[in-house]
Amino acid sequence: MKTDAEHDPRPRVIVVDDDASIREALINLLTSVDLIVDAFGSPRDFLQSAKAASANCLILDVRLPMASGFDLQAALGEAGINAPVIFITGHGDIPMSVRAMKAGAVDFLAKPFRDQDLLDAVAAAVQTDRRRRAESDARTALLRAHASLSEREQQVMKLVTSGMMNKEVAYALGLSEITIKIHRGKVMRKMGVSTLADLVRAAETLGVIDEKT
Repeated sequence: MKTDAEHDPRPRVIVVDDDASIREALINLLTSVDLIVDAFGSPRDFLQSAKAASANCLILDVRLPMASGFDLQAALGEAGINAPVIFITGHGDIPMSVRAMKAGAVDFLAKPFRDQDLLDAVAAAVQTDRRRRAESDARTALLRAHASLSEREQQVMKLVTSGMMNKEVAYALGLSEITIKIHRGKVMRKMGVSTLADLVRAAETLGVIDEKT
């Protein structure tokens, strides 16, 4: 059973910084704009919390005990956790900021930074994460719908979305054109689409489309 916190629709921000005063300041700032905040003093504490998957934004200090913020970001990526990252540091330089952005960070802020700069970065990160999650949910729904198709329906979908006409699909599969029309209707219904263009987009998203030969 999910807890009330897990049902809370507000964005969740994770802070990992070994400076307790920084953690407290960030908690106060971020909760003031109605964000859920969890703060940790080390990567180990954070990873043991099992809260990474629910984060909409990670604020990581570059220099952390035992591992850097870069190391933590890489470890999370390997685990399939791709929440947007904002790096903060009191020892920043241009090469470090370049490295952060190449690693996929949404922002790199040198301490002391303006409160509004951090809030703007967090807002952008949350929006990025919401888009990512929406796209992931949509792809998952498409995968389930595609898996519900029979083998024959999957064949019809692949050929139809490659640009073949019903009569061409019928010839390729050794079936009548009316049978192909029936299968095509079932495919459209199960995939939750109403137009061929939508079906083609779904096939492209799933990677099951073939170019017509």
